[in-house]
Amino acid sequence: MIKQVVQKALRSLGYELRRLEPSPQTDTGRAPAGPIAEPPPVNPTWPLPRRSGGPSDEEIRTGFARYDLWHYAYAFDGGLTFQARNNDPNLVLDTPERPLQRFGHFMPYLIEAENGSLRGKRVLDIGCNSGFWSIQLALLGAEVVGVDARPELIEQANLVKSIVGATGAEFRVLDFWDMSPRTLDGIFDVVLNLGILYHLPNPLEALRLTKSLARRTVLLDTRVYRSMAPLVKLVWKEPTDIRAAAVPGLVAYPSKSSIDLMLRHIGVTRWFEIPIRTTEMPLDYLDGSRASWLIMV
Repeated sequence: MIKQVVQKALRSLGYELRRLEPSPQTDTGRAPAGPIAEPPPVNPTWPLPRRSGGPSDEEIRTGFARYDLWHYAYAFDGGLTFQARNNDPNLVLDTPERPLQRFGHFMPYLIEAENGSLRGKRVLDIGCNSGFWSIQLALLGAEVVGVDARPELIEQANLVKSIVGATGAEFRVLDFWDMSPRTLDGIFDVVLNLGILYHLPNPLEALRLTKSLARRTVLLDTRVYRSMAPLVKLVWKEPTDIRAAAVPGLVAYPSKSSIDLMLRHIGVTRWFEIPIRTTEMPLDYLDGSRASWLIMV
């Protein structure tokens, strides 16, 4: 009855209410099978272990104090903890549990896609920052190369490595656009593109380059523009903080549907957005302004 009243009122104004059927032209091409079955949980190694004969508490404190800014908080065996320190404090981004929640969100899907283990897999960690993800995957048996454009971040990553003794992690200073199979000594079983896409001005070419470095799997995690439409929001950013872009200029925030279209455009045929399975997640994931994808190259 209500529908008929609304339709009659709209017709009197010259409008017609019709149901729109899905159009093949708007199909994003995401994997028809959808996500893989929900994988078993995988917990990060936390607090981080300390290698036998490694730096003392005082040496570790001195090492961390050499740097004014730390994007990640760290905790080590023995009760030694360090908080994130940023020029632009953010209650959502600076919470110590944030990377642990993110690990529990997307790493189980990556590990399941790699037949339940990363042992012996060659992994590239793009924009590795102070090495949080590289160290975690090295502790799972992967051979990880972490790259970042900022030398001070590679120094921080090597400091954490020296404490943990994660011999499977290697860190290099390398700009995003200088990455290639030649500069990285080949391609990788797995490529991590975590928190880097929205620091770049051209997400399409960034995804294309990421794909070219992967043999099997890409894990993408990025801030997104909250829109149902396939749009990209451009923002001017200055390198005012350790978690900001390395150089001033335009950066791009794609919407979720625009990422789907970009993946289709560069020739990916199987991918899916990793579902939110718990409310124990950072707010930006819960409100839809950040999301993760597993991409099968």
